Amino acid sequence: MRLFWAILGVLSLGLGVIGIALPLLPTVPFILLAAFCFARSSERLHAWLMAHRRFGPMIDDWNERGAISLPVKRLSTLSILAVFAISVFMGLRPMILGIQAITLGCVALFIWTRPSG
Repeated sequence: MRLFWAILGVLSLGLGVIGIALPLLPTVPFILLAAFCFARSSERLHAWLMAHRRFGPMIDDWNERGAISLPVKRLSTLSILAVFAISVFMGLRPMILGIQAITLGCVALFIWTRPSG
């Protein structure tokens, strides 16, 4: 079972790192999932992730207060707006735009209702 958690943790970490560059792929949830998986598989990997200069503080903020830092909130909001703008410029059907607007709006609402780290 530890191997399963380790593999899932590595995949989650990989997706989180890719999400730094791709606006459609969220970083923080995947990093949090990686921390969860590493806590169940490898003390060494969990300790490394918790001590990481970029990922460690966001994990601590979430674990202690359910918080998302203000710069991350702003960047997330810009990414959400950029993705929606791309969809509009691509000329997607109004129904798809409506579904996307509701979904992205819910994501933005969740992000902005969390305390700032």
